[in-house]
Amino acid sequence: MADQGFMKARQTKFSAFLAGYLLVVLAILGAVNYLANRYNKTKDLTETKLYTLSEQTVKIAHNLKDDVKIYYFDEAERWTESRFGPSPKDQLTRYANLSPKITVQYVDPRRTPKLARDMNISTLGTVIVETGGRHEEARGLTEQEITNAMIRALKPNKRTACFLTGNGEHDLENTKADGFSALKQMLEGANFIVKPVSLLERTPAVPSDCTVLVVGGPKNDFVSVEIDAIKKFVEGGGRALFMLDPLTKGVDTTALTKMLDEWSVSVNDDLVVDLSGLGQLYGTDEFSPLVASYEDHVIGRDLKGTGTLFPLARSVVPGPVRGGVTVEKLFSTTSKSFAVKDFRSGKIAIDPKRDTAGPINMGVAAIYNIPAPPNAAPDAPKAANGRFVVTGSSRFVTNSTLGFPGGNKDLLLNMMNWLCNDEDLISIRPKDVEDRRLQLNQSQMSRILLTNVFGLPLLIILVAVLVWWKRR
Repeated sequence: MADQGFMKARQTKFSAFLAGYLLVVLAILGAVNYLANRYNKTKDLTETKLYTLSEQTVKIAHNLKDDVKIYYFDEAERWTESRFGPSPKDQLTRYANLSPKITVQYVDPRRTPKLARDMNISTLGTVIVETGGRHEEARGLTEQEITNAMIRALKPNKRTACFLTGNGEHDLENTKADGFSALKQMLEGANFIVKPVSLLERTPAVPSDCTVLVVGGPKNDFVSVEIDAIKKFVEGGGRALFMLDPLTKGVDTTALTKMLDEWSVSVNDDLVVDLSGLGQLYGTDEFSPLVASYEDHVIGRDLKGTGTLFPLARSVVPGPVRGGVTVEKLFSTTSKSFAVKDFRSGKIAIDPKRDTAGPINMGVAAIYNIPAPPNAAPDAPKAANGRFVVTGSSRFVTNSTLGFPGGNKDLLLNMMNWLCNDEDLISIRPKDVEDRRLQLNQSQMSRILLTNVFGLPLLIILVAVLVWWKRR
């Protein structure tokens, strides 16, 4: 009887322990399930961060003031289909996880044709971004296209980039290496209207709809009416980007650099030569200096650690302070570089006594502070100050260089957004998805078939038979 009582007591304790253990396990599983539903966290282990959204997308999502709804129109069975990279549902879920203000709705046009008709959906696989009653269609399923659609919906007011013509500047329609066609396409994708303008007219003036005036690598010097029109534009609160190349054969921008000198910016008559050898890693030479150091200005702050390439560049530094203009450095080359004064002979001979040793600054950002009228009331609203950026090269955004695997695109767009007062868009943007699929020929495929499909299984079977035979 005593033994039976002891066994029952032992079974009771075991049962209680087992029940408690199961309750703890169930509680842990419930907590994990709750947290997994509430906080969707993933870790991207791919080399190119294929499944990670860019800093720009994260920044926009975290700064949202209005709700954003993303619609994806496609057949239900294709929502999770993935040929290369994330599936549509995976991609859009990442947006929803960034902010509670972003929601995603997946729509099968066959089941809800009215919604598809109301939004003028004519193609399957279409993404629509909606906010504040505005709708913008993404031109694709990549992060860059979806984020650009979000920007267009959040900032409906078009910005106009006016590219100056008439002085040998790079052509917006030129698709060759030295053209600006890729730059035009990139700016249009970033919600800019891009158009050429000329100041060689009877009554020269920068058009009133120009948000930013871009002077992209002129070869011929400017006449006085052009200089006067640019000065009036910037000193009246306008925005301008000057990209000026070294004064090599056939290039003369003396009048323009003299105007910038009046605004406390020195565009020097030299050529930057980089002897660090970093450019050779990207297939370039010493005449394409690599920028790897950025100042704390908002334009380059997020680019630290990212390289940008500046083929055939000259140095640009803050000049003597002249009232009303605030100038800040933007970026510079490595310490193993020189700004060479004697470079037109064709033979570059560095003279440490005459030439400037690196780091060499090649870009500045400046604010033209418009003074208040003499009789203005103390509480009167102030006029918007002018802004301008000057770089020592225009070739860093030509078709041959804009796609450099570094920060050239980001740097240019950061300049444009700063000039437009859109600092909230300044960041590192989505990179183009790199196709890293393994390409195999027929011989390699046959080898893999013989070794992995037939060879390894047969080897395992053979080893198993030998073990069995020995044990027998």
